[in-house]
Amino acid sequence: MNAHFLRTAVLLGLMSAVGAFAVDMYLPALPSIGADLNAGTSAVQMSFLIFFLSMGFGQIVVGPLSDMFGRKPPLYVGLALFIIGGVGSAMAPNIEWLIAFRFLQGLGASAGMAIPRAVVRDMHTGNEAAKLMSLLMLVFSVSPILAPLSGSLIIETLGWRAVFWVLTGAAVIAIVLLATAQKETRPVEDRVGSSFGSALKGYWFLLNDRNFLGLTAIGGFGIASFFVYLASSSFILIDHYGLSPSLYSVFFSINAVAFIGMSQMTGLLADRFGLKRVVKVAVVGYATAMVVLLAVMASGVDRLDVMASLLFVGYGFLGLVIPTTSVLAMEEHGTIAGTASALMGTLHFAIGAVAMGIAGLFFDGTPLPMVAGITLAAVIAFALTQVTLGRNRQPVEAPAE
Repeated sequence: MNAHFLRTAVLLGLMSAVGAFAVDMYLPALPSIGADLNAGTSAVQMSFLIFFLSMGFGQIVVGPLSDMFGRKPPLYVGLALFIIGGVGSAMAPNIEWLIAFRFLQGLGASAGMAIPRAVVRDMHTGNEAAKLMSLLMLVFSVSPILAPLSGSLIIETLGWRAVFWVLTGAAVIAIVLLATAQKETRPVEDRVGSSFGSALKGYWFLLNDRNFLGLTAIGGFGIASFFVYLASSSFILIDHYGLSPSLYSVFFSINAVAFIGMSQMTGLLADRFGLKRVVKVAVVGYATAMVVLLAVMASGVDRLDVMASLLFVGYGFLGLVIPTTSVLAMEEHGTIAGTASALMGTLHFAIGAVAMGIAGLFFDGTPLPMVAGITLAAVIAFALTQVTLGRNRQPVEAPAE
């Protein structure tokens, strides 16, 4: 692995992690924000949800823009919007202004979510792309480990507004690195003919590509299982099991460690067994661990060590699923990589948001509804894998621009 390969992975991972940190560092601040701004729980949660939605659906626009104007200009604009939103959030006088600036911040973060995957596809395909994607995920996945811990520390010592100043500083650093360390990977000649009209054709083409949709949905339901955990874990671990906020952050981070560790095996396993076989085996392991967890919890065993152990195993297998399905889904769509990455990211977030909403309807303060939601997502991912990768198909070509 050469230095350029590693440097690219670190830079792209940091671009993606800016938005992820704005989610994970924010979670410990929710009670403080409500108290300081005299806002109800639903209003404070809206400031989280609006960021989540704008970051997810903003990718629909920013992806085609990166096909039209190159990868770097939309990243600059996105980071600038993120900075404006961060400063505004830090200075928000009430919950309404906070929600507005979080929406803007989420739009800015969408560029960092969609474009790095397109850059990976610009530079590599096949197993090399899987290796780079797994390294990108390594940097990106540091967020669930460091963000809750650092967020709690910042809030306890400097207050919740300091979280946004830290995020703004990180975005400034990202702009500097983008300007000095990352080359443009979308040549001018490849942009000829790219327009919003061609983007709409590209979206229509992708929405009719069963292989792309299947692989995207496999990854989407994998991510959805983590989103369900994200939405309920603080209430369950703190209120139900009695953990302190700091210890909660440690337990929250353990699953990210499993995800990171296994994701780094992607390249090695892909070289030996092939990407499709890695996906098939990993999804089986992921779904099996989750089904066992549900069966144990449904039988009346309500133990934190049991739940944590099986989630650790399941999310370890999930660490192999996400990068491989992303690479396979975009493999045949290099000419519209930005558009394909945007649709993939948006569908991932849409599936995750729906899963969180449904799981929230059944939340009763115990772990069982959360575990049931996670298991359902895992079983759906397993079924989609059998349908998508269990049949022979001919490669397809993207529509001419």
